[in-house]
Amino acid sequence: MSSTEEESKKRAKTGDNVLISCRPVDDLHLHLRDGDIMQSLAQHIPPYVKRAIVMPNLVPPVINTDMALAYRERIMKALPAESDFQPLMTLYLTDNTTGDEIRKAKETGQIFAVKLYPAGATTNSDSGVTDISKCKGALEAMAEVGMPLLVHGEVTDSDVDFFERERVFIERHMRTIVANHPNLKVVMEHITTAAAVEFVRSCGSNVAATITCQHLIHNRNAIFEKGLRPHKYCLPILKTEADRQALLSAIQSGSTKFFMGTDSAPHPRHRKEASCCSAGCYTMHASLELYATVFRAAGCIQHLPAFVGENGANFYGLKPNEGRVDIVQEPWSIPDSYPLGDTEVVPLNAGEEMSLRAKRQS
Repeated sequence: MSSTEEESKKRAKTGDNVLISCRPVDDLHLHLRDGDIMQSLAQHIPPYVKRAIVMPNLVPPVINTDMALAYRERIMKALPAESDFQPLMTLYLTDNTTGDEIRKAKETGQIFAVKLYPAGATTNSDSGVTDISKCKGALEAMAEVGMPLLVHGEVTDSDVDFFERERVFIERHMRTIVANHPNLKVVMEHITTAAAVEFVRSCGSNVAATITCQHLIHNRNAIFEKGLRPHKYCLPILKTEADRQALLSAIQSGSTKFFMGTDSAPHPRHRKEASCCSAGCYTMHASLELYATVFRAAGCIQHLPAFVGENGANFYGLKPNEGRVDIVQEPWSIPDSYPLGDTEVVPLNAGEEMSLRAKRQS
């Protein structure tokens, strides 16, 4: 039993309203955008989020070390003075990424992973990989220096059913990547299907996965509840209830292969409530509360501290964060919107009542 679990049980015996405690968390898949939008998002980061893997799909994408370090500097300047948040930077993998660039990035101590977007798979992914075989040198260098490959696991072929894109990617590409690079650390990002859970479980300790709030909370029916719900549309898209149950089984197992990655992806309200809707759910505002609610409902709240603050850190070779965050039983409502540059963003489950609140104590 971890020290945070023991501490939580002691509090419960004294009648405190603390449900459980954890370390300040690592969000290992986060979009902070750039420009005025990033200036707003930097103010939204909850105090309980200590570190985050920051996605590189800007326009233009962050394809080299110098661009990643410049982006990190912009983030640091935008943070509130009292913030101790640490952005963990990434590179955007392209057909032309070299092994030398990977080694250069590793030497900075500020760049922690490389992101594989199949070209056209999601927001700002048009510069992504067209043929994984072209990335052999980069992947070999990543295995050499211990830099993880983060995979958006979807094919983009027009003849593949939209809800089958993840499963097909695993069969066509993931098995080959893992087999050809047995020493490469791989994170399957925002997994959504039973097939993905099974694949990750079947692999060695070098393969792990992040799971989002929205894919644990909702199945695909949520997108169509009493009409189209654009703020619940994301990529990868929500899947079946059987798939959601498979994700729940992953967190219920307590396996160290699964950890927090919100994929919090803000889009202005007018880009979501449009005839051609942008993909992404905004969850950074209440990520820990949303996860805690799911874990409690699934009967596995004891696994929350490891999921949000230990499993991912261990996989990335990071020291776990110091300090404590309490999950307290306290009612509050998710706001209808948050400022986003000169507009606003609508969060996931806007306006809904919550019964748990995360409070950083140290």
